[in-house]
Amino acid sequence: MRELTYLEAVREALRQEMQRDEKVFLMGEDIGVYGGAFGVTMGLYDEFGPDRVVDTPISELTIAGAITGAALAGMRPVGEIMFMDFITLASEQLINQAAKIHFMFGGKASVPCVMRAPLGSGTGAAAQHSQSLENWFVHIPGIKVVIPTTPYDVKGLLISAIRDNNPVLFLEPKLLYKTKGEVPEESYTIPLGVADVKRSGKDLTIVATAIEVKRSLEAAEKLAAEGIDVEVIDPRTLKPLDEKTIIQSVKKTGKVLLVHEACKTGGYAGELAAVIAGSEAFDYLDAPIKRLAGRDMPIPYNRTLEAHTVPQVDDIVEAARNLARGKV
Repeated sequence: MRELTYLEAVREALRQEMQRDEKVFLMGEDIGVYGGAFGVTMGLYDEFGPDRVVDTPISELTIAGAITGAALAGMRPVGEIMFMDFITLASEQLINQAAKIHFMFGGKASVPCVMRAPLGSGTGAAAQHSQSLENWFVHIPGIKVVIPTTPYDVKGLLISAIRDNNPVLFLEPKLLYKTKGEVPEESYTIPLGVADVKRSGKDLTIVATAIEVKRSLEAAEKLAAEGIDVEVIDPRTLKPLDEKTIIQSVKKTGKVLLVHEACKTGGYAGELAAVIAGSEAFDYLDAPIKRLAGRDMPIPYNRTLEAHTVPQVDDIVEAARNLARGKV
C-alpha cells in the first residue's frame, strides 16, 4: 500500500469529502492561497475556489460562529484554528452555542461541523502556541473530541467527523504532520469512539494520547529488550471514549500507565483513572494507577526546557519500568 504523511492524509480526507459532498467547505485563517499555517490545505483553493476554501479575518470567534451558523443552515463546514491555543477565543460559540443547540431545540436542529486545530509542543513556539487543551472540551456535553495519531487513522476519522451530525473538535498533533504510514487511496471511515491497540503486550498497559502514543511505542520497544512486554492503547476518540478496550487491557496486564502531554492537573489521565478505578478492572490491578503528564507550567520557548516540560521517551521507559517491577 502507498504511504502518505499525516499532513497529506488530512488533506486527502478534506479533498475527497469536498468532492463527494458539495455541502462540505473550509473556513480559516490563511487556508486559501497560502495553504494554511502548516500547509495542510495547500492546493485546495486552486481546486475548489474561494467559495469553498474561505479565508477568514483574524478572528477565531468569527470562524466558530460562522461554521455553527452554516451547519444550522444545512452545510457541513470544516473550520481551522491556526493553533489550538487560539481556540480560547472561539470557546463561546463552540461551548455555549454549537454544543447546546441540538439539546435545547429538542433534537430538531443539528450542528454538523468540524473544528480542526494543531496541538502540542515540540516546535519551539513557546507558551501561547504549544498547549494541549483537549480536556477543556471533553468536559462539555455535546462536543466530540478526536485526536488521531497515524496517517491511516487521521484520514478515516476525519471523514467520519465530517459526516457526523454533531460538533467535532478534531485535534492534530503538530509533531505528527511529517510522520508517514500506509493509507488507502479510496475513501474510508473509522467509527468515532473506537480505541486501537497499537501494540499488544501482557505485562503493562500504557494508554496514551497524541504525540505520546508515538513515544510510548518507542518506549515499549526499549522495554521489550529488558523483558517487559507493554501493551499500548490509543483511544483516538477522547469523547466518546471506548472504555471497553481499555478495561479489557488493564484486566489482562494488571498494571496501567496513563500518558499525555497536557498538564497533569485536570488532564485526561484523571478521567481515564476514574473510569478504570470504577470498573471491574479495579479488582485486577496489581499496582496503583499511574499518571505521567506535562508539568503544571507554561511551555518554555527554550528547546531544552520545553522537552523537560512534557513526557519524553526516556520518561515513559522509566515510569513503565518502575511500575512493571513494583517500584510504585
